[in-house]
Amino acid sequence: MNNYYELYIKINPDMEDDVANICFENLDCEGVLLEEQKFKDLEMTETSRGTLKVFLRTLETPDGSDVCEFIKAKKKELLKNGFSETELGSWDCALLEKENEDWSKKWKENWEVTHITDKVVIVPSWLEYEPKEGEFTISLDPGCAFGTGTHQTTQLCVVGMEQYLDKVVGKCVADIGMGSGILSIIAKKYGADYVYGCDNDPTVIDVAKENALKNNVECVFELGTSDKVNEQFDFICANILHNVLYEIMPDLKRLIKDDGVISLSGIMDNKKDIVLDAIEKNDLKILKTNYMEPWVSYVVSK
Repeated sequence: MNNYYELYIKINPDMEDDVANICFENLDCEGVLLEEQKFKDLEMTETSRGTLKVFLRTLETPDGSDVCEFIKAKKKELLKNGFSETELGSWDCALLEKENEDWSKKWKENWEVTHITDKVVIVPSWLEYEPKEGEFTISLDPGCAFGTGTHQTTQLCVVGMEQYLDKVVGKCVADIGMGSGILSIIAKKYGADYVYGCDNDPTVIDVAKENALKNNVECVFELGTSDKVNEQFDFICANILHNVLYEIMPDLKRLIKDDGVISLSGIMDNKKDIVLDAIEKNDLKILKTNYMEPWVSYVVSK
C-alpha cells in the first residue's frame, strides 16, 4: 500500500466547513477531521479544536504548487473577499507522511449521528440509527462533499424551512448552492412536490445525485448558477457566503413567487450588514431572524 499524508491547518473553528470544502474541491482528499477529543473519567483532557486534519492520498494541487502554499493562496482569496485574519485564523500548515494503516477508514471514527433539529437526523452512511417517533433520517457520507448537515449554517437553513413548512409541503423548492444536496433532500423528505438544486462546482453534482438516490428521493440537480434559472419557487434555500448572497440577491428575488419565502444562511454575525444591505436594496422583508453563534440567518419575502 502507498503511504498517505496528514495535513494540519490552524484555523478559526468557525471556518472549518469552508476550509474542508476547499480541500475536497482542490486536493486529492479522502476525508477530514474537524475535531478530535480525548477523555478520561468522562472529562475531556485534550482537543484538537482549531486544527483541521486533512487526509491526502497524494500531494497534487490544481496549479502544481506546494500544498501548504496552495492553502495560503486560498486564504488570500478569502481575505480579498472581505474576511479578516481573525475570522479565518492563521492557516499555518504542517504536513506529515504516514504509513498506510487502513487510513481511508480511520478518519470516520469521530463522525456520529447528528440531530440537526428535533425532527431531522443526519446518519453517516456506515452507521445504523433507529429514528424515534416524529424523526426522519438523512443518510450521508461526510467524506464525499461539503455539506454534511452538522454545520450551524445548514441547521439554520433547516430551521427556516421548519418555520415555513406550508411553503415546502406539496410545493416547489430551490436549493441554490446545494453542495451535497442535503437541504434539497430534507425538503423532499418534508413533502416538497418538486425540488431543484444548482451549484457552480462540478464535483458535487454526482455526489448530490447519489445522496438523493441513497435517501430514496427524487430531486433535479444541475451545474449552474442562480442567474441561469428561469423557474419560480415557493421556498428557496441559499446557504452561501455573505458576499455571494449580496451578488445574487436580485436573482433570488426574481426566482421567488410573490407569496414565497427565502431562507438565507452562511452569514457570519459580523458580516450581516452586507446581507442586510442587499435585502434592503432589493425591497425584501425580513420575516424571521435566527441565530447560532457566530452565525445568523434570515427568512425573507417580497
